[in-house]
Amino acid sequence: MRVAAIDCGTNSIRLLIADIEGNSFREVTRLMEVVRLGQGVDQTGQFHPDAIARTLAAVDKYAAEIAKRGVEKIRFCATSATRDATNRDLFIEGVFERLGVRPEVISGEEEASLSFKGATKDLPESDGPFLVVDIGGGSTEFVIGISHVEAAKSVNIGCVRMTERHFASNDPEPGEIAAATQDIDEAIAQAAKVVPITTAKTLIAVAGTATTVAAAALKLPEYDRYAIHLSHIAAEEVHAASKMFFALKREDRAALGYMHPGRVDVIPAGSLVLSRIMIATGAKEFIASESDILDGMAWSLA
Repeated sequence: MRVAAIDCGTNSIRLLIADIEGNSFREVTRLMEVVRLGQGVDQTGQFHPDAIARTLAAVDKYAAEIAKRGVEKIRFCATSATRDATNRDLFIEGVFERLGVRPEVISGEEEASLSFKGATKDLPESDGPFLVVDIGGGSTEFVIGISHVEAAKSVNIGCVRMTERHFASNDPEPGEIAAATQDIDEAIAQAAKVVPITTAKTLIAVAGTATTVAAAALKLPEYDRYAIHLSHIAAEEVHAASKMFFALKREDRAALGYMHPGRVDVIPAGSLVLSRIMIATGAKEFIASESDILDGMAWSLA
């Protein structure tokens, strides 16, 4: 069966088309556009008209790709920003007009469950229990388990939200970093009340922040998802990458070969979230996974 999964987060919208038969999974295409749907939502509680327009333009492209590829089933999930926006119906109806399916505004816990399924599918159960961390634009999900989710918690410390809340300029000051660190640590502590984050055998981090930090640690000349997938990144390398992203001028971050243009402004905050997670969990390393919520969504359609 040919299926399409669309994940619309706070920063990016992504499409995966795959053929799934039994336990066989074949990726047909995987696309990503940074649309910043969550622009200003943390402050206003609403989607900005420009953000909706950017996102629906990407949906038009994805609709054409889905039609061209002969997809049989579609699942469209919207996450943190859409949960928070009071005018979400404008966006939902716009998607329905283009795709004939309404986005599911999924809870943080459902998001965590789908991310867990996608992130762990390439790893043996003997490596569990797994702690899967999904650092998105608006929120970060923590989920633990071996073959299935045993506990999950979503907290509002995504890379876009932290950037808008704490880093007004492209040259963050020590006081801003300290305030963001406190905010992040408090949210991680909140998650730790529900999810035993220090008990996992393997820490897996998914989504663009984690894979970009991995690319930095691996010193890749350009983004290479196959080199990144299942790479082991030491905690010290995470802290070093975060410090580097904060130290670099915006134009120097943009010039990094592996840096997606839509991630230039938010990678310092995102890398700080990952750095603080490494400290809070006590993990010596994380495994970077290119399989995440999209893969989990695709499997759910089979």
